[in-house]
Amino acid sequence: MSAATVAPGVPGRRAVRVGPVSAVWRPRAVLVPAVLAVVALLLAAVDVGRGDYPIGVLDVLRIVLGGGGQADRFVVVELRLPRALTALLVGAALGMSGAILQSVARNPLASPDLLGITAGASVGAVALIVLGGGVLGGALALVGLPLAALLGGLLTATAMYLLAWRRGVDGFRLVLVGIALAALLTSSTSYLLIVADITQAAQATVWLTGSLNGRGWEHVVPVLLAVGGSALLALTGGATLSALRLGEDSARALGVRLQAGQAALLAIAVLLASVAVAAAGPLAFVALIAPQVALRLVRSAGPPVFAGGLVGAVLVVGGDVVARTVLPVELPVGIVTAAVGAPYLLSLLARRTRRLDA
Repeated sequence: MSAATVAPGVPGRRAVRVGPVSAVWRPRAVLVPAVLAVVALLLAAVDVGRGDYPIGVLDVLRIVLGGGGQADRFVVVELRLPRALTALLVGAALGMSGAILQSVARNPLASPDLLGITAGASVGAVALIVLGGGVLGGALALVGLPLAALLGGLLTATAMYLLAWRRGVDGFRLVLVGIALAALLTSSTSYLLIVADITQAAQATVWLTGSLNGRGWEHVVPVLLAVGGSALLALTGGATLSALRLGEDSARALGVRLQAGQAALLAIAVLLASVAVAAAGPLAFVALIAPQVALRLVRSAGPPVFAGGLVGAVLVVGGDVVARTVLPVELPVGIVTAAVGAPYLLSLLARRTRRLDA
């Protein structure tokens, strides 16, 4: 028998077998992420080309690949490319984080912003801004701000996990506890803004809105490391994540160490969300929308972690393009994502209410 053969699969599908391993071939699971990746890169090229010195998309791609003059390379590589890459990576991190949380909780409302994880990261970062004299540049922004946001997110996730624990973690209880923590932490952030100096409060308010303005390579590296490492961990834990989507009893029957698997996946989701918040602020609703859109595009029963990350990247980069082009005055990208996400949340709640009534 050859190394790769075509074996019977699920009805309407064919399974490809390589030795003892077989997998069902789903074209959409490959084509949709490929298309999303191309769209995200093209939007990033458009984003890089915008500004007082406009550059065409083809010229941007040529400069990134090593062409163009010295002045063009400086404008693209040093001034604009870090912002676009930060948008791509932050969107990917939020999309992947939302996909993991929604799979663990088996609830489409489970996202880092609604569960309070981004609120906890925001409290840590705003506390550092207020208590650290409002210095956002240099070593403080590179080391202090990401660590403060990560610590705030981890503490919030730990509190949420412990409060939701009742001989296991139920998805519905996890969402309720997260919403309560989000309200408490949002009030704490408001208190910090009230007691802060006016300059510090203004800096923190812009950051809380979610902005990509002034992003450099020092913001790209932490998110790149977090997204790359978490992608590898999510790949190795894909079987656990798929089993958790079937419910706790089914996951146990499949041999999954339930509590250890839930804790590890929650840690990955918190790491992604916290680093994304540290890089660009708490961009609203990206982690909520991206996994649901990816699920409908891919039409797969499995968790759309990578497709969700690509949809998140498209949302953030596209939102940044809109924020810079629609109005004469540049808007923070968080305003665009909130304007898109709020109606989606209302429609999601309305659909779930109608389903429960039926």
